[in-house]
Amino acid sequence: MAHKILVVDDDNAIVKLLRRYLEQDGYNVLVAYEGVTAVQMIRRERPDLLVLDLMLPDRDGYDLTRFVRADKQLATTPIIMLTARVEDVDKILGLELGADDYVTKPFNPREVVARVRALLRRSQWLQAGEADLLTIGPLRLDIRRHELTLADEPIGLTPTEFSLLKHLMENAGHTLTRDELLQNALGYAYAGLGRTLDTHIRNLRQKIEPDPRQPRLIQTVYAIGYRFTDGR
Repeated sequence: MAHKILVVDDDNAIVKLLRRYLEQDGYNVLVAYEGVTAVQMIRRERPDLLVLDLMLPDRDGYDLTRFVRADKQLATTPIIMLTARVEDVDKILGLELGADDYVTKPFNPREVVARVRALLRRSQWLQAGEADLLTIGPLRLDIRRHELTLADEPIGLTPTEFSLLKHLMENAGHTLTRDELLQNALGYAYAGLGRTLDTHIRNLRQKIEPDPRQPRLIQTVYAIGYRFTDGR
């Protein structure tokens, strides 16, 4: 069965462009032009992935991302945010609220399709998981249930945060380069995605570190990447 992709944008030209390329790639594309309709369709259709424009006439992409991440039945839905804003602060805010990726307008529609494909492939891979559980120190990552507990307390993760933490825990004690993490945890490595990775790492630290300002679990290896440890 074809994956359902919901595209939310008030620009009809962009919607038609994305719909054409996504349908050519075999996806079932749903469309909404404003936030209220998007919420109704998300609840009714349960799409497999969302492509959200940041600026909408009623509820913006930030608000829709909050809505999805706050709903337990929707929280693991991958989200790609579209933005015409070039400032890093806007992109970082979207990622901090739970978006998995962002694409800056104007864009090549093939790039959007590639990112959709990578996010869905990674989501399926996580569900299939080789090992059911990963346990390091106080962290317990349940691959099949897509759940994280810290000292037996549940911690909510976005799909990208989950994938990133899984890859770090599977390679605990080893330094992973930024390109390795982008390629293996996010599914692709494009120039300019370094800030995206850093934001996801910062979000993870806020959720699992006793003191995110002095991280002990996810350590930065200067000029190389990151290393996961048991915190001791």
